[in-house]
Amino acid sequence: MLRRSAVVPALASLPLLLGAVACAPADEEPTASDPGASASVDADVDPATCVTDDMLLEAGTLTVGTDTPAYEPWFTDNDPTNGEGFESAVAYAVAERLGFGADEVSWARVPFNTSYAPGAKDFDFDINQISITPKRAEVVDFSTGYYQAAQAVIALEGTAGAEATSLADLQGLRLGAQTGTTSLTAIRDIVQPETDPAVFEDTNAAKQALANDQIDAVLADLPTAFYISAVEIEGSTIVGQFQPDTGEQEEFGILLEKDSALTSCVDAALAAMQEDGELEDLEREWLSDVVDVPTLQ
Repeated sequence: MLRRSAVVPALASLPLLLGAVACAPADEEPTASDPGASASVDADVDPATCVTDDMLLEAGTLTVGTDTPAYEPWFTDNDPTNGEGFESAVAYAVAERLGFGADEVSWARVPFNTSYAPGAKDFDFDINQISITPKRAEVVDFSTGYYQAAQAVIALEGTAGAEATSLADLQGLRLGAQTGTTSLTAIRDIVQPETDPAVFEDTNAAKQALANDQIDAVLADLPTAFYISAVEIEGSTIVGQFQPDTGEQEEFGILLEKDSALTSCVDAALAAMQEDGELEDLEREWLSDVVDVPTLQ
C-alpha cells in the first residue's frame, strides 16, 4: 500500500463460543461517557486518506494491541490475526477503512492494565474491551464507542442468587467480580451489597468461587456471562442484566496514545462503519442481539 509521508497534520451460536472469556476490564469508577473521554467525529475527515506514515509506530503498518489470552467471543482461538471474533473483526474493518490491507496489520500483545497507563505506546491502537472512563481519558485517547455493554448476573440454578429479580434482591447476596473491572464498580456503586464483594484476580477464579459456594453470584459483561453460563459452569443461569446507572451506557472504545493524530482517523472509520451498518452487522455476527434476559431494576 502506498501511503503519503506527512505533509499535513440473543446469543451467538454455541460453536462460536469455544474458549475462555474475560470480563470487560475497567477502572473502579463510573463509566460515563464524557466530553473528554472520546474525541468528537469530524465530518470532514476521510478515513481513507487520513493516515500518514509519521502517525504510525512503523511506516506502512498499522500496529494493533490486545491482551493475551485473547478471549472469545471477542477473538477466536486466541488468535487476533484471523479476523474472527467481534474485536478482531472490528480492528480489521477499521484498518480497511484507513487504507490498510490485512497483510499490513501487525498485532502486539499488550497486558490490559498497561494499555491505559500514561506514556508512549507500543501500538497504534489497542482494542480489548476497554471501557471509556474520564479517569483513563486523562492519560490516553479513546475513539468513540464501538460497543455498549450491559452488566449481567450469573448464579447457579436453584440457589439464592438465581432467585433475584431486582437490584435490591442482590444487596443481600455474596457477590464477586474480577479486580479492576466495571463489574466490580457496578457491585460497589450500583448494587451496594450488605457484604463487601469478593475480588478476584481473573474471571476463572471468580467462576471457581461460584462453583464452590463461596459467593452467590458473579457479575460480568453480558457476552461474557452468556459464555460462562452456556459453556463453563454447568447448571448456571443468567439472572438478569442492567446498565450501570451513571447517566450513560458503558461503552468500549479503541485506545490510543494521548493526543494521537490517529484518533480522529479511527473515529472517522468507526463513524463510517456505523453509518453504513457494518458495525451493527459485525455485532450481530459475532455477539448477536441478546434476548430473554430480564432487566434488573
